[in-house]
Amino acid sequence: MVRPWLGMAGLLLGLLLAACSDKPPQVPQATAEAPVVASAQDPALLAALQQLLDKHRRIIVLLADEQDQSASDRATSTAVGQQLFHQALEQRRSVADGFAALLDSGRPERMAVLASLLDYIESDPGLYDADRLAFVEVLRDLHHRLAADSSLPAVKLRQRVEEDLAALAEVERTYNAELTHIFSRFQRPRAIALKREKWQDYQAYLLTRYSRTAILRDFGVVEPYPMAMDDGQRELFGRSLPERTVVLSFDDGPHRAHTEEIIAILKRYDVPAVFFQVGRNLGTVGEDGQARLGPMAAISRQLSAEGYTLGNHSFSHAQLSRSQGKDLQHQVMAADTLLRQVDQRRAPLFRFPYGARNAEGMQLLAEAGLKSIMWNIDSMDWADPVPESIVQRVLEQVEREKRGIVLFHDIHERTVKALPKILDRLIADGYQFAGWNGREFSVSRARAAASAEATVTTAYANSWAIVIGINDYAHWPTLEHARHDARAVASTLTGQFGFPASQVIVLEDGQATRNNILAAFHDRLADAGTGRDDRVFVFFAGHGATRRLASGRDLGYIIPVDSRPADFARDAIAMTDIQNIAESLRAKHVMFVMDACYSGLGLTRAGPSPVAFLRDNARRSARQMLTAGGGDQQVADGGPNGHSVFTWVLLQALAGKGDLNGDGLITGTELAAYVAPAVAAVAQQTPAFGSLPGSQGGEFVFELAENPEFLTATTDQLSAEAIALNGRLEASQEGRVATPVTVADLEGGRNTLVLPAAVTVSDRQRAQQANERGLQLYREKRYDEAAEQLTEALKLRPDFAQAANNLGFVYYRQQRYAEAVRWLENTLKIDPSRAVAYLNLGDACFHAGDHARARQAYATYLELQPQGSGAAHARRRLQQL
Repeated sequence: MVRPWLGMAGLLLGLLLAACSDKPPQVPQATAEAPVVASAQDPALLAALQQLLDKHRRIIVLLADEQDQSASDRATSTAVGQQLFHQALEQRRSVADGFAALLDSGRPERMAVLASLLDYIESDPGLYDADRLAFVEVLRDLHHRLAADSSLPAVKLRQRVEEDLAALAEVERTYNAELTHIFSRFQRPRAIALKREKWQDYQAYLLTRYSRTAILRDFGVVEPYPMAMDDGQRELFGRSLPERTVVLSFDDGPHRAHTEEIIAILKRYDVPAVFFQVGRNLGTVGEDGQARLGPMAAISRQLSAEGYTLGNHSFSHAQLSRSQGKDLQHQVMAADTLLRQVDQRRAPLFRFPYGARNAEGMQLLAEAGLKSIMWNIDSMDWADPVPESIVQRVLEQVEREKRGIVLFHDIHERTVKALPKILDRLIADGYQFAGWNGREFSVSRARAAASAEATVTTAYANSWAIVIGINDYAHWPTLEHARHDARAVASTLTGQFGFPASQVIVLEDGQATRNNILAAFHDRLADAGTGRDDRVFVFFAGHGATRRLASGRDLGYIIPVDSRPADFARDAIAMTDIQNIAESLRAKHVMFVMDACYSGLGLTRAGPSPVAFLRDNARRSARQMLTAGGGDQQVADGGPNGHSVFTWVLLQALAGKGDLNGDGLITGTELAAYVAPAVAAVAQQTPAFGSLPGSQGGEFVFELAENPEFLTATTDQLSAEAIALNGRLEASQEGRVATPVTVADLEGGRNTLVLPAAVTVSDRQRAQQANERGLQLYREKRYDEAAEQLTEALKLRPDFAQAANNLGFVYYRQQRYAEAVRWLENTLKIDPSRAVAYLNLGDACFHAGDHARARQAYATYLELQPQGSGAAHARRRLQQL
């Protein structure tokens, strides 16, 4: 049956003419001869078909000029295109469900409705023939469903669909050259690179005046960094495979027809493959956690029986980088439950939909014993409707990479058509095909049982602290800041680092007698008071003293509140007492930080940190001490915000500046390496550091928690005095090599510290670190630098609502209200329930003169937080407006 489609010759002539002119080809307009659509219609199904076409067109537009795009822009186009593709899949499912509901409804006009939809596909004057390729899978599904109805109208309609599919096959062949030109040309190098020195000189000049990132940021856009492409313990891309070795992987199945066709091709070529399956295609998981397999699970069982590997591709193909908590866990574990029901031997492999993952997702995989499998060769069969261009693309990428994991989808007929040609060429070129052997990808097809390694953790069972601060001495000079220093340290321990308040013993002034200090150690912590996996942190702020022994050796003391200067050798606490206390504690790691000056302890040198730091540190005990200065020095008691200089620097280090290698941990050695040189640079003190005798080379560890703070008008900023001191501290760090660092020991010698090497962390962790640096810089009123760090956070993690709010608020503080509004609106697109962002947006709009938007933002804030800390402010603003 011939349909009145736009003729091929006419369309091709139009394309040629368009190529010779500046105007795009015109969409054909309806004429009086246009066919009349049947009167029986289903607007919802017609709209679904039109939305499917819209996504098809958008994908082609994204990719049509890819050869002119930068690598970053190509990555962005691909990422957006993949999302459009999977939206189109959802649209196809919606159309298929609509067909099923219509056919099952028994409505007399159901065949007429389907005929009207076919009229649209076949004859709508606004469609090019290439548009109609968007409906191939829809028509195949309808053809399959109509087979169940033996009525004459259904038979006729099925025949019509069959003819339409044949016509579309001809369209595909006719458009092979044009669409191959679109889809297969990316990543082809130009034969001659044109020289444009003058233009490049001009660009270089502009780049000295402007930053593309800053311009985009000002208009509410930050381009994320491209994803990492390195193989590691938790994630594989395929770059570590042997040369001329590839892994074939297929996503989104199983498919009732195409998966079985692909199995047949793979068997014919005798090559292995991995199939990453979407859980809902296999069945459902009830609230009781029980898997109920559907009919498609039989295909997966066949795959497993044939020796192919089954992997997890989430339950519903959600974008997991935007998921968290129970939803994220359901996506991973529900699919895993279904796969185990199919075959208990399922491989521990997981592929994130779209390749979009976050730190929480990676952690969940680690806890579930799953490995993330990515790819470095993308067939783009999800976007490219022409098999020949898929073939060319894969072969070109394989030739360039020489090895890798190839991404296909077993839900497309075009993949079935392309796969044999790809295998022919790769086999001819000497490539081998690796399969999963239970531990890794290898060329052997043999399966082996996966071995589980014990997980080593540095987590502490319990955290204890003794914090002492003495201002009001009975017989020694009064101090100004020691008590305040102790309170700040105790607050940091219980707040930032999660020490239980009941396990932080604070002794101030009159409480800090010699007997009470020793009792705190002996009665609460010594012997059975602490466990072998515990840690103990001790902080003392007060006077220190040094006594020269008859042997000529110095012995240091910390001075309790009731000690007398003439008798401190008898009624103070000697460092030998501290050593005995340290040896009596069963805790694995103990650290003493003494904001007092004395000398004489016999500290040992801190050994070099091992490469396998975390694994080693879990086994080694640590007894470390950091003091404020030597016996002939005085504590600088006039630091900012009511602190000594030493404690102020210590608090800055614990706030994050002491994480010198960026791994999210602050070790005792890192703490000393930051504090000692910084204090020495700004005060007449030489802090000393070392390990007590008996220490086994372990490290006391602080684990930095993520700072959840969203900047608002009530966020504290530092005083001018604190900002000035921090500026001096930072200046003292410039040009200093981080490793090794040399500090004093308590015997007057020098101690060289070797720090843990820099580590590779996830983009999410790097984004969090950049956000927290931005917060620190904001508190120091260094707004431009804060904006740069917050921009970095958003590059690494575009869906980071906290960083977006904080960037918007930095702009607000700079009185750049238009930019502030853009980023606060971006925050609310990411997290529409974030009340504080509405409050900030109201303030930005208020100062920008946009009173209508300000009213709306304040009102929304009050709906979300009627008793919030900013409620009174929002109500006052609304009264003013």
